[in-house]
Amino acid sequence: MKVTWSASTRDNAVDMGKTTLLKSGAALIALTLALLSLSGTGCGGGEKEKMRSHEDLIALFREWRAFEKPPQLDGAPDYTAGTFAARQDEYRRLRERLDEMETSSWTIPAQVDWHLVRAEMNGWEFNHRVLRPWARDPAFYESIKMERSDVPAHEGPTHHAVTEFWTYQFPLTPAEENRLLKDLQVIPPLMRQARRNLTGNARELWIAGIRNIRAQQKSLDEIAVKVAGSPQLRREIEAARVATGELIDWLEAEAPGKNGPSGIGKENYTWYQRHVHLLPMTWDEEVGLLKRELDRAWSSLKLEEHRNRNLPPLTTALTPAEYDEKADRAATRLMRFLREEEILTVTDYMEPALREHLGSFVPVERRNFFAIGSHYDPLPLFTHFYHWFELARMDREPHPSPVRQGALLYNIFDTRNEGTATGVEEMFMNAGLYDDSPRSRELVWIMIAQRAARGLGSLYAHANLMTMEEAGGVHSTMTPRGWMKTERELLLFEQQLYMRQPGYGTSYITGKYLLERALADFGRLREEKGEQMRLRDFFDRLNRIDSIPISLAHWEMTGHDDEIRQILNQK
Repeated sequence: MKVTWSASTRDNAVDMGKTTLLKSGAALIALTLALLSLSGTGCGGGEKEKMRSHEDLIALFREWRAFEKPPQLDGAPDYTAGTFAARQDEYRRLRERLDEMETSSWTIPAQVDWHLVRAEMNGWEFNHRVLRPWARDPAFYESIKMERSDVPAHEGPTHHAVTEFWTYQFPLTPAEENRLLKDLQVIPPLMRQARRNLTGNARELWIAGIRNIRAQQKSLDEIAVKVAGSPQLRREIEAARVATGELIDWLEAEAPGKNGPSGIGKENYTWYQRHVHLLPMTWDEEVGLLKRELDRAWSSLKLEEHRNRNLPPLTTALTPAEYDEKADRAATRLMRFLREEEILTVTDYMEPALREHLGSFVPVERRNFFAIGSHYDPLPLFTHFYHWFELARMDREPHPSPVRQGALLYNIFDTRNEGTATGVEEMFMNAGLYDDSPRSRELVWIMIAQRAARGLGSLYAHANLMTMEEAGGVHSTMTPRGWMKTERELLLFEQQLYMRQPGYGTSYITGKYLLERALADFGRLREEKGEQMRLRDFFDRLNRIDSIPISLAHWEMTGHDDEIRQILNQK
């Protein structure tokens, strides 16, 4: 039981003690012991009473993050069932300390940090109880990432010892060669451990995951070419290739016996979205929202096409030079628009971050959905590259709170980063970005329709109402102009990711919706105060708050905590 004493109550007790002292020294001793006990500073004072401040939360957060990294087994992270079971008591102790914190007197940003730590702990518990990627999802063991993700961490469940090959610069220094050796040495024991851990029966995840392990073989081949001059690295790569091949053979041999569903079901999906990703919506509400956005995008596209019917169509780039010219012009237009229209504060690192990702020419026959659109006009896609502004900001201007530095675990950032990147596509359009290029507005509606269609399919797949292939059919057939039917790899990649990571496929639209609610509240508050609403104030504030769920950013920007209270009131 918690006991809270106000300062006045404590002072009164001390005065009483002074009076009692005149009668009995023994009574003073008893009173002192009582005061110490109630204040939590005496013998036996509960540690829970000491956990009162934001500084205490930061200390607990650091303990939590140290715990979240699993111990080692044969030089690789240990995901065995026995180790998870042995760690449950320690998890419960950490969770109890978090739950005992009394945060109501804290500032809103400090309370937001508490909710972030709680969400991560909920994510660990849910992964252990339901998602269990180490047991159900072979893709979890893919160990090499050749490129940086455009969001704070790699999309989908990822193990703790991935080789981030994109972080290496060639030629390697001796120190970097040693780092790469240590990275690669994790792969063989982890591939062996995977055969012990993968006991799940999720057929579609199993079949799709084999592709990821095959991709690891290709990544090792690429690395081998770059390190051909190092005998040590060549030996480690060969050992990793052999172990990877053995895992592929084992996965293929086990595949015929896998016949279970891969979706986690509506109830688990809703709990996960509410309590881990802090999205105040149920599975059914998400279905309703995505249907509405899909219809809105299609109808808006048709209205745009009607309005533009007498304008010349956009022309696609047919040569590398044509694409490069379009990309350069689009980047220049975007940065000028953000600066001159006072959309947000433009920093010196933003344009270089964008220009590192302008893409390159793709022949017509090999273009996927995004390449088709970007070869007509790259600008709509470049607005989605708001991602790279955010990553550059996280690198250059980390948030002062350690809880918000770097990536939140378990893709908890998805509604914020994917939702904002999708939201600004339409917001910048409505703010005038395409006033000189009306046909480009059509591309924006096509992209929103595609995001809604693929998210809707993923919802049905997680409810086990559709297979991943059938969900891909929704994704493909409901995307305008048949642009998702041209290149199957993107379709497979996206639907697999959304099955692996519940909520990611819908986060583009659900996050966009929450961002719009936050902007609406922000604008209403300004109007109520008789103040001018400036878009730059909104986006600058959003950026300072950093890559956290929109529901929490909304609270911190406006003081309105209805979305978080809604989540806390639901089981």
